[in-house]
Amino acid sequence: MRSARVAQCSAFGFAPRTMLPHTKTGCAKWRVAAVLALLLPLAAQAQEYVRPAADLDRLTQELFAEIQSDQVPYEDLYETLLQYYQTPLSLNSASREDLRGLLLLSENQISKLLEYRQQRGPLLSLYELQAVPSFDLRSIYRIAPFVTAQAAGGANALRGPLWQRVFKEDNNALFMRYERVLQTRKGYTTAPTDSLGQGPTRYLGSPDKLMLRYRVSHAKDFSLGITAEKDAGEQLLWNPTARTYGPDFLSAHFVLQERGKLRTLAVGDYQLQFGQGLLLSSGLQVGKGAETITTLRRSSVGVRPYSSILESTFFRGAAATVSLSPTVRATGFVSRKRVDANVQQAADSLAEFDEFSSGFLLTGFHRTASELANRQTLRETVAGGNLGYTSRSGHLSAGLTAVDTHFDKAIQRRPELYNQYEFRGTHNLALGAHYSYVRGNVLLFGETARSSSGGWGTVNGVLASLAPTIDVSALVRHYSRDFHTLYGNALSENTRNINESGLYLGLKLRPVARWEVSAYYDQFRFPWLKYGVGAPSAGHDWLARVAYSPTKTSLLYAQIRSRQKDYDASTDQPAPLPVPTTRQSLLLYYDANPTLILGLRTRVQASRYREDNGPWQRGYVLAQDASVAVGRRLRLTARYAIFDTDSYDTRQYVFEQDVLYAFSVPALSGQGTRIYGIAEINCSRHLTFWLRLAETHYRYQNTVGSGLEEIQGPRRTEFKAQVRYRF
Repeated sequence: MRSARVAQCSAFGFAPRTMLPHTKTGCAKWRVAAVLALLLPLAAQAQEYVRPAADLDRLTQELFAEIQSDQVPYEDLYETLLQYYQTPLSLNSASREDLRGLLLLSENQISKLLEYRQQRGPLLSLYELQAVPSFDLRSIYRIAPFVTAQAAGGANALRGPLWQRVFKEDNNALFMRYERVLQTRKGYTTAPTDSLGQGPTRYLGSPDKLMLRYRVSHAKDFSLGITAEKDAGEQLLWNPTARTYGPDFLSAHFVLQERGKLRTLAVGDYQLQFGQGLLLSSGLQVGKGAETITTLRRSSVGVRPYSSILESTFFRGAAATVSLSPTVRATGFVSRKRVDANVQQAADSLAEFDEFSSGFLLTGFHRTASELANRQTLRETVAGGNLGYTSRSGHLSAGLTAVDTHFDKAIQRRPELYNQYEFRGTHNLALGAHYSYVRGNVLLFGETARSSSGGWGTVNGVLASLAPTIDVSALVRHYSRDFHTLYGNALSENTRNINESGLYLGLKLRPVARWEVSAYYDQFRFPWLKYGVGAPSAGHDWLARVAYSPTKTSLLYAQIRSRQKDYDASTDQPAPLPVPTTRQSLLLYYDANPTLILGLRTRVQASRYREDNGPWQRGYVLAQDASVAVGRRLRLTARYAIFDTDSYDTRQYVFEQDVLYAFSVPALSGQGTRIYGIAEINCSRHLTFWLRLAETHYRYQNTVGSGLEEIQGPRRTEFKAQVRYRF
């Protein structure tokens, strides 16, 4: 019988999944690898796999429904994808939680991969994924840049001393980036002063934005990185007494992994992710988007190195994870850093706090005298840990989390009614418990926590594969109005997990090959007042997307989204009057590669907005991208876009391609055109340059921007240059 299978394998070059022998080698598996090498044109040979370049722009567009705000740190997710690309996840040693952290695999796919690995041994090549049940070509192409079939972790000691591994590591690069707006903005002009020598506010530094980043890392072994950034308008100063050491923002980290019972040790800047992110959430969150299933649940990936340029979403200190047993891990951490805040002195001698802050400042800008006065004025100390259990099968995991936060000055919000239940004081202790359980094709997960104010937060969900082509999801959440989590970011409509209850339902269908339908409906309510909403309010949000992949590398989708929320009416009435506001949007997107050297992307995006039953305001943008490879050393990319919006409420946020590992989503409002061009020049195996020039031309406008960012004239032109040197 076995000889018949071998003969069939030799004749057809592929063995059916049910006929694959349960061995780690053999004709069937090698034939699978060889044939899949022909089916997946990702490399020239099956035994010598070369990871494809990560198209982070396209992947981010697939994950997000659409960007409707510039207040959400999407750069954090972008940085997470970058880390996975630099240190790919080994499919042969990754745990269930590790695979969940990719955000790209369904629970059914993860289960099938683990079963396949257990029954047939390690994958011989990434191409073998096509032999794993439930893995289609689109899924394989999406994860290919971020995973590897090579072993990771256990062989670190055999590679020599740590300093040699750092020195010889291929993933070792230095980036330097320069940016500038070519027109003169108001903040950089000179202004007359009065008799006391005082004048209007101006930026203190140059209009140049500078960034330097160095990182060397190896998956499940080590990571070492340094990041320095100066925003436009900030100064380059060396003043240790003012805690200024050249660039305004400096970050560094050193992380060791897989040292026996010591699973992770991080020194410097790091992030933490446990449970569903209710208490500790790093960049591994997408929220509500076009991916309605896999991004709903979070993963307990623990301690992660931090190398982004966001100045408020990380811990600074030390963290460690140790294995107490094969099924129990403990993590402890301590962080101490200064954060921006507006510190004030109490006017009343009988006040509760002599010195207090009205809140945190998260912009990271220190360009003017007032912004510098708020720089690092609040000292924050955070300590805590997580105790986690994972069954030997990996089906059940649970854990306890504690986060204790202290400030050297009290937090006291402005005495507005909507701030009545906000965090107040110098200390907040939050305790939580999380769980996840897999049975068959169903995953149950959740987290519940309580803060020292007495407020509760809970999020609980289920993912299920009803059939090979049908996935569903549901999530219930409740965050009380006095629940305080300062580093949490579980799924919510608000930007913070407070004052909200909601129900989310998701669906994904694959009715026929190459077609995919995804949709969600989310209903939410806010039991207490919010900023801009002077009464309890409610709303709903839904999305539907139909995607079609004509070829392995092309994608076409149409998407519609509608969101209704209450806001105070734009009237002069003394009492607030919340009324429903509705925003509806339509998105058509096509991405194709007609030839090996030419890529085309077309985007049609439109939206309309109205308050209560008033008139509709409309806006749209049409964008065409093209990229062409000129030989082996030069690649050119360009976009031409036209936009027209009735008001700022219908502004259009549009993804743009940028220099490597940069993120650009400008808000287009008014009428005009937006163009950009990028040149990528590969000078050698070690040296690569990027040049980018972008310009927005507004019609019927004599100025662009407002305040200190105002430009005289109808144009705003941005120049960016980046160099990468691989050691």
